[in-house]
Amino acid sequence: MKSIILSSVVTALLVFSGCSSKEPTVVDEPAQEPVKQEQAQEVDAVETETVAEDSSSVVDENAMTSSDSNEVSIASLEEDLSTVYFDFDKFVIRADMQERVTTDAKVANGPAKSFKVKLEGNCDEWGSDEYNFALGLKRANTVKNALVAEGVDASRITMVSYGESNPVCTDKTQECWAKNRRVDFKLLP
Repeated sequence: MKSIILSSVVTALLVFSGCSSKEPTVVDEPAQEPVKQEQAQEVDAVETETVAEDSSSVVDENAMTSSDSNEVSIASLEEDLSTVYFDFDKFVIRADMQERVTTDAKVANGPAKSFKVKLEGNCDEWGSDEYNFALGLKRANTVKNALVAEGVDASRITMVSYGESNPVCTDKTQECWAKNRRVDFKLLP
């Protein structure tokens, strides 16, 4: 009798714990930076200068203009960053992709130095969800290590794996699957 109850409990646990999710796996989330002293002084100055409504509306307009220009510069800098592609079931940077990594490192250390770099690992549709999430993370980690070797500060780099859930091409061809085996770059403020 005890063996029947025990086997029923084990079976129930296996059934209820077997589902996986398609949510992206996030690694190396950076801690939020503390407010710099200059920023704190600027906030204090803005708070003390709110004598009239007109002055506060001017400050709000300047803040909006600054954030809009920040978004424009992020978009223009992301255009300079190249996607790194990988071979089937591999997470080693191909020889023809090494120049892209070097160029991306120069952009990250140059005009994009004030931004964080997010590496998004992606896979084709072959393999299980769990395997593809792990492979996407390995690809992102390989690119991170290459960027660090090129002089990019590791604390500025975060990684996420989308596995097969973020395809750029959905055709059932070799060329299409090759486009999905990649690491994309995003800049974060």
